[in-house]
Amino acid sequence: MFRRVLVPALAAAVLVPPVAVADPVADHARQLHFSSIVLDTHDDTTQRFGYHGYDFGKRNDDGSHVDLPRMRAGGFNAIFFSIWIDSKIMGPPAVEKALDQIDQIRELVRQHPRDLELATTAAEVRRAHERGHIAALMGVEGGHMIGNDLRMVRVFAALGVRYMTLSHFRNNEWADSSTDKPAHNGLSDFGKEVVHEMNRQGVLVDISHVADKTFYDALEVSRAPLIASHSSVRAISGHPRNMSDDMIKALAAKGGVIQINYELNFLSDEFRKAYEAQFGKVSDKFDLLEKQCGEDDVCMGAAVHREILEAQAAGKLPRVSWEKIIEHIDHVVKLVGADHVGLGSDFDGADMPDGMEDCSQLPKITEALVRRGYSDADIRKILGGNLLRVMEQAERVAAESAGRPH
Repeated sequence: MFRRVLVPALAAAVLVPPVAVADPVADHARQLHFSSIVLDTHDDTTQRFGYHGYDFGKRNDDGSHVDLPRMRAGGFNAIFFSIWIDSKIMGPPAVEKALDQIDQIRELVRQHPRDLELATTAAEVRRAHERGHIAALMGVEGGHMIGNDLRMVRVFAALGVRYMTLSHFRNNEWADSSTDKPAHNGLSDFGKEVVHEMNRQGVLVDISHVADKTFYDALEVSRAPLIASHSSVRAISGHPRNMSDDMIKALAAKGGVIQINYELNFLSDEFRKAYEAQFGKVSDKFDLLEKQCGEDDVCMGAAVHREILEAQAAGKLPRVSWEKIIEHIDHVVKLVGADHVGLGSDFDGADMPDGMEDCSQLPKITEALVRRGYSDADIRKILGGNLLRVMEQAERVAAESAGRPH
């Protein structure tokens, strides 16, 4: 009799669903994240516009990292769309291709008025956030796109571009790249004039991709703080695209900000060394992929992604966790404080670490920072406030140059 009563009771107990345990830290992190301006300074999503039926307004399961549904899911509400072309292209063709991409971004905003607003100032980013819209900004990734014509800095600025990376994987006519042999000993005299003109136009000087000497030249010349739109920490991963501690200190001393890149080679030195042993240096790989894909950046990204997955499955490359992003943020904060670091993912332009497969995963970063004891104020700075502060400083320099009040 006793056994008959006990067994059904136990079965019932097993069938009752477990009660969810409240996690106040996770709840707080979620509220903090979705009430903050979450700004990413480098997304190569522009390269997908018009590509094989890609539709930014719907969820795309084609290996892309960014679209409107996933931005909403990830609380991602301020994005710098990157304007990129192969750095072998120079002169008028480079200008034309850059203008085509600027037009694509402006058209994207026009086509999605309920979700996107074009933003060219920090105040416009904040207004878009208040209205529940996503702020769309533009950054030119490579000074070769001005076609060696200073006037194009003014044209790009007038069309809404708010940063320009001084070089890309190769040197251009006036700036040395971190992944090319020095040709100008940093910035040429014309390159320094480009920096001056960027200051006058309120265009942020971006030193991701540049040689160390180019960085120090730009730091000396610029009246506004510099940004590294998508670079990580060289002390953690020794890639030349990353910034040394001395560079980070110098950047911070002049008010600048380093935006952490999530690309596997830049996050993990173990991965970087294994990748170079397997495939050669990233810059060499870039040349090989160009022969296979031409100017098709999506093709190049897909080819690299396939190779990485195959090598990881064969045990030839290590896995890298998204938590390495936090390690890089922590390093910068311990080095120079929480006012000088932000997010520059390289979404849609690089291979992401495990757990950060697309932008819907961004709330993990906020929760990790909360659990590590970061204050709400510092987290809001890291998520976007630091970059907005630098934008405001660049706007003041531009206003002073024009004799305008700000």
